[in-house]
Amino acid sequence: MEAKSGEGNKSSQSKAEAQYGTQEDNATLAQKSEIRNLNFHYGEFHALKNVNMLLHEKRVTALIGPSGCGKSTLLRCFNRMHDLYPGNQYAGEIILHPDNVNILSRDVDPIEVRMRISMVFQKPNPFPKSIYENVAYGLRVRGIRKRSILDEKVEEALRSAALWDEVKDRINNLAFELSGGQQQRLCIARALATDPEILLFDEPTSALDPIATASIEELISDLKRQVTILIVTHSMQQAARVSDYTAYMYLGELIEFGVTDNIFIKPKNKMTEDYITGRVG
Repeated sequence: MEAKSGEGNKSSQSKAEAQYGTQEDNATLAQKSEIRNLNFHYGEFHALKNVNMLLHEKRVTALIGPSGCGKSTLLRCFNRMHDLYPGNQYAGEIILHPDNVNILSRDVDPIEVRMRISMVFQKPNPFPKSIYENVAYGLRVRGIRKRSILDEKVEEALRSAALWDEVKDRINNLAFELSGGQQQRLCIARALATDPEILLFDEPTSALDPIATASIEELISDLKRQVTILIVTHSMQQAARVSDYTAYMYLGELIEFGVTDNIFIKPKNKMTEDYITGRVG
């Protein structure tokens, strides 16, 4: 019995290392969030299957995998987007540190979750308002009305999104007058204005040209100094460029998670290797 117990502990340790990376990788990094045994159903369809993963604080984690593997489904669990549609069901936990709250709990208000965890979508989606009012929107929802505070937070968010210098002289113009890349940076500024703890990106450059894409990628690298980032991308090159950690998903399962360089250079799982090298996709 003792031998079996030891073997079981080794097996559990190996499984944890495969999912979370080695103890050495994670020893000095604070955790921002932990996904525990997460399952998700669209009605009868089992879209996520027993997903376990860590998000390290002020690091970029990329989700990669073929279309339909569950990347965006997992991403949208973080800000409870699935709550907006009937018949969707969560099981398991997403723990947000440092207060150790399970953000999937029915006792947790989804609106408050979305204040703490902001999202930038695939295509730029500015509101039909001025540049200023787009960024101030979330602040007003939070009850902030004092103009001096709004002005300060709007400028701060636009600077963080590397957009202030381009729009400061036309901040009351309609957001639709901006280029596609500028609109996406405006959406990033809007997401940053409420000081989120985690920033979600769902293929944020898929609708942009190469120059705008490079600008967004550079911005993501800068933003990780102030916020934890989780990004879905179909581009393995983009994941390699911008992320510190990468998770490979297939058919709703997390196949492998680890330091990005290790995933791309020396993956532990044959399925990951086949995807990275283009044998499957």
